[in-house]
Amino acid sequence: MTIIGVAGGTGSGKTTVVSKIAESLPPHYVSVVALDAYYKDESKATPEERKSINVDHPDAFDWPLLIAHVRELKSGRAIEMPVYSYAEFSRLPQTVCVEPRPVVIVEGIMVLLNAELRRMMDMKIFVDTDSDERFIRNLQRDVIERGRTVDMVIDRYLSMKKPMHEQFIEPTKKYADIIIPQGGENNIGIDILRKYIEGIANKG
Repeated sequence: MTIIGVAGGTGSGKTTVVSKIAESLPPHYVSVVALDAYYKDESKATPEERKSINVDHPDAFDWPLLIAHVRELKSGRAIEMPVYSYAEFSRLPQTVCVEPRPVVIVEGIMVLLNAELRRMMDMKIFVDTDSDERFIRNLQRDVIERGRTVDMVIDRYLSMKKPMHEQFIEPTKKYADIIIPQGGENNIGIDILRKYIEGIANKG
């Protein structure tokens, strides 16, 4: 089994890169574990407390559960990945079954931050995209998909997302074996990466 970490700032195009890789490989070849699914459950917090949660800080994630699940997959056992609601800041009752496959991609803004998680990775990738472009993508996504107002998105970006990116995400670029500039629009980079992943997975 080959475990690949794909990190990068919010709105950088990580999910697009992962999707293009997964779609171009043979069926049942790749499983994806999303860091976004492993936010801590804040269902017991008050509505006001939930609004103040900094989802761009490392402490927002349930790292022990994520690491345990990656270990389970590496051992050949399926996991039940949580489902997280951004609207409610809490986990939903349902889970998603993730099967162990030749390639497991762990994708999320800070997957290269945790040293224990990094040690389990055979390849580490950082998706690098211009900050203005990332902000625009965040604005569009949060307004359309997460029910936020434009003012809410701008305020959260300036007070949380931007400083957290500079403090915790951007520095993890140094751990990357490969940097993909321009995110999901870099078709040449993605194709080279896909061929490389296919090659090392076949050797395994």
